[in-house]
Amino acid sequence: MRIVLTADPYLPVPPTGYGGIERVVALLADELVARGHLVTLIAHPASRTRATLVPYGVPPHTGGAARARELLQVGRALWSRREADLVHSFGRLAALAPILPLALPKLQSYQRAVPWRGVARASWLAGRSLAFTGCSTSLHAGARSGKGGWHTVFNPVDTARLAPAMQVSADAPLMFLGRLEAIKGVHDAIAIARAARRRLVIAGNRVTSAEGAAYFATAIAPAIDGHAVQYVGEVDDEQKAHWLRQAAALLMPIHWDEPFGIVMAEALACGTPVIGYRRGSVPEVVRHGQTGFVCDSQASAVACVADLRQIDRGACRADAEARFGVAPVVDAYERIYAELRR
Repeated sequence: MRIVLTADPYLPVPPTGYGGIERVVALLADELVARGHLVTLIAHPASRTRATLVPYGVPPHTGGAARARELLQVGRALWSRREADLVHSFGRLAALAPILPLALPKLQSYQRAVPWRGVARASWLAGRSLAFTGCSTSLHAGARSGKGGWHTVFNPVDTARLAPAMQVSADAPLMFLGRLEAIKGVHDAIAIARAARRRLVIAGNRVTSAEGAAYFATAIAPAIDGHAVQYVGEVDDEQKAHWLRQAAALLMPIHWDEPFGIVMAEALACGTPVIGYRRGSVPEVVRHGQTGFVCDSQASAVACVADLRQIDRGACRADAEARFGVAPVVDAYERIYAELRR
């Protein structure tokens, strides 16, 4: 197939640091090329891909004029490739505007909050030539399903780069990995580890807003002592795998409806179970009692720490390969591509 992929131009594909959507697009593009598809990627100029790259973007990507020029750039690129077999967008839905009325099959994928008004307008213009995916069912709950509607396709992780640890020491720490802000529940992770009498390793990027800085200063920094609670800063892929492999569990005590939480899939790929709150995608990603625990409170999470010995780390790895590996995720996208082209 001749497939055109689009991504917003704010970060390279794949990103050099933080950037979940860009990692998803990179894995998908390279695997589609490996399967023999002719793939064009419209993305940031510094992107590294096996696909044919069409660079675009107007740094620093802020302001109405820059955004309008970017939409014009990607719109022109798509119009010039309207003879493709399918367009798969991970960027702004508005970028598809020039080709929405065409019969050309189109797929729009979401990894964050869905702009429902825009979806309704685009669906009216495109009819059954346009379908949507969400990285969890929680993201599009209540929407239509089937051709021209919604599908769930989990985000992939490169399991080949995440070697698992099938055993950890009896005093292995718990881990928190993510942005250090209140909705991610770092303060709950600290409280859970303290109540369970387990060490906690915190990794992630600090939020630079006034609110984020105040949260770190008041809710996180006072607990950091280098032993019971250790903060190792923002980590790259290699460091992330190192810390996840040696953890007894990843804590995911979120205070918002996380659309997917790629770190959960990465932890499972490392053989590390997940203990998370029943919000957003957590009940979809974590198989309760098999690959971790889905909890409703701090107290229940603390109790689950004591039950970690019940979890087979090999089962965590196997589940990650079966549901979040690159191959099964791209298989799912190819099935949707075939359905749209019928």
